[in-house]
Amino acid sequence: MTYLLSMRPEELLAPTPAGLCCRPGGFHIDPVRPVAHALITHGHSDHARPGHGAVLATAETIDLMRLRYGEDFAGSVQPVRYGERLAVDGVTVSFHPAGHVLGSAQILVEAEGLRMVSSGDYKDVADPTCEPFEPVGCDVFVTEATFGLPVFRHGDPKAEIEKLLRSVALFPERAHLVGAYSLGKAQRVIALLRAAGYDRPIYLHGAVEAITRYYASRLDLGELHAVRDADRNDLAGTIAICPPSALNDRWSRRFPEPVTAFASGWMRIRARARQRGVELPLVISDHSDWDGLTATVAITGASEIWVTHGAEDALVHWCQTRGLEARPLHMVGYGDEDVESESLESSDP
Repeated sequence: MTYLLSMRPEELLAPTPAGLCCRPGGFHIDPVRPVAHALITHGHSDHARPGHGAVLATAETIDLMRLRYGEDFAGSVQPVRYGERLAVDGVTVSFHPAGHVLGSAQILVEAEGLRMVSSGDYKDVADPTCEPFEPVGCDVFVTEATFGLPVFRHGDPKAEIEKLLRSVALFPERAHLVGAYSLGKAQRVIALLRAAGYDRPIYLHGAVEAITRYYASRLDLGELHAVRDADRNDLAGTIAICPPSALNDRWSRRFPEPVTAFASGWMRIRARARQRGVELPLVISDHSDWDGLTATVAITGASEIWVTHGAEDALVHWCQTRGLEARPLHMVGYGDEDVESESLESSDP
């Protein structure tokens, strides 16, 4: 796409210490500090923080923020439907599926013929737990690059689930603990297990329970039990889902001879698995891999690419070698879902 220079991109959206700011519309996108008006792409804590004056987001993202932060997480909230166009002080905004987690959205900002998309986090592969990614044509695409290096090619998540189920069959006397981020990854792993034919009860750490129950009110996740209600003798041969931080803490000691697994795109790097003491790394990511990022950049038709976080320089270089104008934004405070799992999750006594 090309755009007329009646408005430059930096006049419509600009990086600031608080986050990406639309000065003409008087709002920020995924601000990292409290602001008067916030548009939120999705419910992960590095993008969705409490304390804003007003929040505009999908209904699911608002619900998830309530679950995590309480009823009074913002001064006011306004839910928006996918594809709904809203006028905000002369700027038009709309939310479009990002395929990342339930309720996740890319945000299209339009003014004076200029179209800019802020992606939030996204993935372009099938996920039964959320709306599929929707490409949005634009002039400027603001993309994440969490896995923005060619080494990151995630492969088929079904094959990773089969690897888990083979281990369960091979070690029927041992429990399998699957570390997974509480919002999105935990529920996707459960859905993938069900799709693979696993119909036994799945056990939940207390920190993933509330969000999983919320997901379960929208799709069939099968029989779920809280670990805290189970007897140790009943946990042999079971699968339990927990925050990554619980894999090696005292919570895990209640399980008989546990096998530790971790579902993450970072498990492509074996050193990361060894560092965490993970016996069964599962390469399952809720972010696009290198091929997904580059394919998405191409399909948007954007002539200018801004890269917000992750391996910014590699993706910027790839764009520039293909004749696209591209630059890193060096924005601070995003991409910390791992930190989220370590600090935000409650303990499960």
